Amino acid sequence: MDIPVFEKLQKEGLLSTEVLEQIKVHEKNRHISVQWDLRTLLYLSILMVSAGLGIVLYKNIDTIGHATLVTLTGLLAGSCFFYCFKKSAPFSRLQVASPDFWFDYILLLGCLLMLAFVGYLQYQYHVFGMRWGLAIFIPMVFLFLFAYYFDHIGVLSLAITNLGAWMGIAVAPMKLLRSLEDSDENIIINGVILGLLLHLFAWLTTYINIKKHFAIVYKNFGLHVLFISLIWATGSFDNYFWWFLALAAVSFYHIRKAIAARNFYFLVASVLYGYFGVSIVVVKLLANVHSNGDLEILLGSIYFIGSGIELVFLLISLNKKFNKQ
Repeated sequence: MDIPVFEKLQKEGLLSTEVLEQIKVHEKNRHISVQWDLRTLLYLSILMVSAGLGIVLYKNIDTIGHATLVTLTGLLAGSCFFYCFKKSAPFSRLQVASPDFWFDYILLLGCLLMLAFVGYLQYQYHVFGMRWGLAIFIPMVFLFLFAYYFDHIGVLSLAITNLGAWMGIAVAPMKLLRSLEDSDENIIINGVILGLLLHLFAWLTTYINIKKHFAIVYKNFGLHVLFISLIWATGSFDNYFWWFLALAAVSFYHIRKAIAARNFYFLVASVLYGYFGVSIVVVKLLANVHSNGDLEILLGSIYFIGSGIELVFLLISLNKKFNKQ
């Protein structure tokens, strides 16, 4: 609460001294919510427990034994899922609140342990033979089922990450860039397909009215994967012009959708990705200019300085329009 504003109103005679004192007392004694702080700490603690457990077991594997490790991991994961099934409400197509404070974190821990369990079975015992894709595909299916049944966005994110891994794509933007850097044409095409597939999931979950709040998660992952893949294709392939046209069409589509939905985050992301695509084409065109190199540097400098300034003013203007609406 902005106390100086109320003090200014009091000086202008618009607020009595008694009311101002009551506001100050209320602000002084106001409770501060630490819910998100606690939730963040709990999520971090789950990740630390999972990582710490893996390190301890890895360093003491000769003492513990592989069979004991697999059994322990499976029992812990099963215990987590048993708790979740016992506490959860029946499945609903709509958004469902968590039954208690610990539910989300125990479910997330169970899913992480399940991934470790299946991965270790394949690594140590080769239960799927040489079909390593099954070791990713089967947990992915369960993650999607658990995400929808228990209504958990974190588990859905794990499922999407596994879907990308199954297709050979890292869905995190920076990891995706690194995976595309030394990859062949098939990996880039898979990235485009994955981005389109995630957009399809976003549309389907809204169209069939099942966990409609999951659509934003699908769209967020899909937007970054699709744009980064198209940008990389534009910069890597000889027929870059057609990929640039596809990138331009996707940018135009997302910009219109973002304006209609008044989603400034998706609008900024779409504008920036579109700008990167245009810049790549400009650099490629300048590279075809036959000169001693000074002309390309001059034209490139003019473009990046001018377009950079225009981009900043465009984003500022769009932000003002969003705030006025």
